[in-house]
Amino acid sequence: MSIYRCIRVRRVVFAALAAVGCLAIRTDAWAEKTQTEGPGLSPEEQIVISVYKHASPGVVHITSTALAYDVFFNPIPQKGAGSGVVVDDRGYILTNNHVVEEADSLEVTLPDKSKVPAKLIGRDPSNDLAVIKISVPKEKLFPLKMGNSDALQVGQMAIAIGNPFGLDRTVTRGVVSSVGRTLRSESGRQIRGVIQTDAPINPGNSGGPLLNSRGEVIGINSAIYTPSGGSVGIGFAVPVNTAKRLLPQLIAKGRVSHPWLGIAGLDITPELADALKLPVREGIVVVQVAPKGPVQRAGIKGAIRRVRVGNVVVGVGGDIIVAVEGRKVTSIDDLTAFLDAERKAGDQIRIEVLRGGKSLTVSVRLGELPEA
Repeated sequence: MSIYRCIRVRRVVFAALAAVGCLAIRTDAWAEKTQTEGPGLSPEEQIVISVYKHASPGVVHITSTALAYDVFFNPIPQKGAGSGVVVDDRGYILTNNHVVEEADSLEVTLPDKSKVPAKLIGRDPSNDLAVIKISVPKEKLFPLKMGNSDALQVGQMAIAIGNPFGLDRTVTRGVVSSVGRTLRSESGRQIRGVIQTDAPINPGNSGGPLLNSRGEVIGINSAIYTPSGGSVGIGFAVPVNTAKRLLPQLIAKGRVSHPWLGIAGLDITPELADALKLPVREGIVVVQVAPKGPVQRAGIKGAIRRVRVGNVVVGVGGDIIVAVEGRKVTSIDDLTAFLDAERKAGDQIRIEVLRGGKSLTVSVRLGELPEA
């Protein structure tokens, strides 16, 4: 089993998940009653029909083109596809980073079938989010309303709209299968609070919205868990609240500033603690510190020698991080998630470490994660 992300055709199939909401607040569409009643329609079917009629105009089809070259250096255009969510009437569109990251050009197909070029505005590989922009009259844009992903309940309805396999404005429905999942982005950092859904998601859905029964965006389609590259009922969406928090930076700066310590380390497990005779059973063994990075400047030390533990060679003798800002640290992912959510580059933080069996507290000024 693998987690696949729906990127472009020339790369590994990278299916999408559910959708992230927009900054826009366009309430007039939802305020009007849609005629969904008909012979034999259940209340649930009427909800899906109503959500589709109101939300689908705010979902666009994104085509990316990247140039590859043959052995004679002749350019070979390679195309990929994904979906996007209109976030305001200025033409900003939210999608996945993996949909646009390697594109040499981008084209957006609107619900009226018109095609317009798009410009990449900003990317955040760490959360698999990106913003692009098109220049069209406001009357051709239908921004969607953002919901609140923190209020989601397992079992509530989830509706996905996107362009799977190039089939534009396709709707599928399911439920929120779980909340609070973690998903590792292509940058290696963990996306927290990820929504799991069984609404069928396939390649081309990436960047499209996952909506609740009120037609509000609750997530952005990002990945599926699959043995074959197609939907098997396990999909993941970046929560809309993460997108709401990051969108202003993406639009204003073209990137997101993530706090950075500049360490490489090992999570302490009971087995590792026993093998290395460590004084604690939770924390991080600092293996390496980035030259002139934040923790090196603060005096935190990395490994001084290497030993074999089973089939693995590990660095030992470095400091052991046990707490940050008075909060126990259990893993590097746990530490990274805390810093991303609670601190920013430039903040001063207190790190408690063990060195030679003694506890000491070090003050560290967070740096900014270097661009990949």
